[in-house]
Amino acid sequence: MPKFAFAIAHRHRQKGFSIIYTALVLFIFSLVLLAVLQFAISELKLVRLSTNREQAFQIAEAGANYYQWHLAHFPTDFWDGNASTTPGPYVHDYVDKDTNQVIGRFALTITPPPVGSTIVTVQSVGYTLAEPNHTRTVTVRYGIASLAQYAFLTNTDLWIGPNESVSGQILSNGGIRFDGTGNAPIQSARQTYNCPAWSGAPCPTVEPGVWGSAPASTQAFWQFPVSNFSFSSITANLANLKSLAQTDGTPAYLSPSNKQGYILNFNANGTVNIYLVKKLLNPPAQAWDVNGTPINKSIDYNSTQLQLLYSNAAIPAHGVFYVEDNVWVYGTVKGRVQVVAAKLPYSASTAPHIFIPDNIVYAAKDNTNVLGLLSQQDIVVTYNAPTNLEIDAAMVAQNGSIEVYDYPNYTNVKNSITVFGSMASYGPWTWTYVDSGGNVVSGYANTYTNYDSNLLYSPPPSFPQSVTGYQVLSWSSN
Repeated sequence: MPKFAFAIAHRHRQKGFSIIYTALVLFIFSLVLLAVLQFAISELKLVRLSTNREQAFQIAEAGANYYQWHLAHFPTDFWDGNASTTPGPYVHDYVDKDTNQVIGRFALTITPPPVGSTIVTVQSVGYTLAEPNHTRTVTVRYGIASLAQYAFLTNTDLWIGPNESVSGQILSNGGIRFDGTGNAPIQSARQTYNCPAWSGAPCPTVEPGVWGSAPASTQAFWQFPVSNFSFSSITANLANLKSLAQTDGTPAYLSPSNKQGYILNFNANGTVNIYLVKKLLNPPAQAWDVNGTPINKSIDYNSTQLQLLYSNAAIPAHGVFYVEDNVWVYGTVKGRVQVVAAKLPYSASTAPHIFIPDNIVYAAKDNTNVLGLLSQQDIVVTYNAPTNLEIDAAMVAQNGSIEVYDYPNYTNVKNSITVFGSMASYGPWTWTYVDSGGNVVSGYANTYTNYDSNLLYSPPPSFPQSVTGYQVLSWSSN
């Protein structure tokens, strides 16, 4: 082969190799580029999916927040303003405020509080219009705390003696002398106060908002000053309670007796016997209430002067007994019930009292049984009550005191009183009277207050509630 022909052939081979090499490089580059493009597209899809998922979550959360707002304005509407009582779902558009465009929706399913509870469950399912099949769910439980969030609440000064024990939170708008034991916040709205003489030596003098000889473990719970509690905020809607009882009819509503009042004797089978009290016993001795007012009449009924009005009566449908007269309450409570002693309009001279002549106990302390005692004036343990007394109840003395009377000239020191529940007393409260030496001279020598935590969100029917409204109790999402 001629030399120039070989060169030409060689150049053709080089050119062919170059084309093949270029094609190979282009092929490999296209594969890499395709992979990069596929990765980029996949990442964009993931970003878009993540964005839509986050937007769906925010939409679902907005739905739950909306219904908390709704409950704040309409606390008994569990149907999103609809006439029907179906639980939902109730669908709402979600509008982007920047564009004023609907970008998604949330669907609400609402579970009303079960009987005896204030806890409502709201499930909000959110999604975007761009990805309606990708949803997020937020589930929130809201509840209103009842007045019974406190083991003891009072508008006045308070003294817990060395033989007294309180389990649960205490709040006083006055000062507190605390010589006993406690296991929860002990709060006073006062930085300092002039402790009254009835608080024992060294009173009267100026003391801190909370002070006393309690053990160090109890003193760790002392808090003062805290915000004042407005007792006007817990004033029960007595007119509404009366209407509920009247709706259920007699014996849920008991009008003025024109005698001494009524007895409600609760039975362990979930019923109640109701008696008319025709006559009281003769007063055992001169007595004084916690305000130093003389009491010249007996508060114990004459058991031979009773008239049985209703035997084994059922607890009313709305769970409320409204009594426009004095009422004596005792027995074994099975079920959920509130006893109200009130007469409208309020007058201190005519307002009825609730008297406790014997033990009030629950058939079981399991949150299925609960009793509320709401007196327009005082709640008083009577002279003939047992020497060891138990009261299972959430008690409210709306304008008066929770107390025993002082019989200073008569031997009347009893052993112990145990409260399982809560107490709210506008006026001074006491189960015990002592002399200047700290010796118990009247009432109960030993007192024990055990807070019933079930009362917080499962109070008695139509029991006064906190003014804080619905609060978040639990929150979860998927």
